[in-house]
Amino acid sequence: MQFHYTRTTGKSVPEAIAALEGALAKRKFSALWHLDMQAKLKEKGQEFDGQFHVFEVCNAGHAKAALTTNIEVGYFLPCKMVVFAKDGKTHVGLLRPELLMDLLGEPRLQDLATQVETDLSAAVDEVAGE
Repeated sequence: MQFHYTRTTGKSVPEAIAALEGALAKRKFSALWHLDMQAKLKEKGQEFDGQFHVFEVCNAGHAKAALTTNIEVGYFLPCKMVVFAKDGKTHVGLLRPELLMDLLGEPRLQDLATQVETDLSAAVDEVAGE
């Protein structure tokens, strides 16, 4: 089983980012932070020709429920999603919450992790046009 869920889309990277933000909002998630790797590396004196964007996303209700169940889940919060270009295509994906919860060994969080992964995967599928 892969550690990520990733789909390709015919959208450009900026279009995919805008679509992702909209798809997340429909599911009561928001991007707390957005890192444009190309811009950040350039700021640090490193040239990077690729397009790679990292988002930390959160649904406050889910985050509170998870932290209330086991504070150590905070190591995995917020959820990480990416938009990047590779081989002429735009990719959108997420780090899979269900696998992260398996690492924590907290069975009480499995249903919540499944719900979060379902919601975020649906957002990725929406961006991909499915």
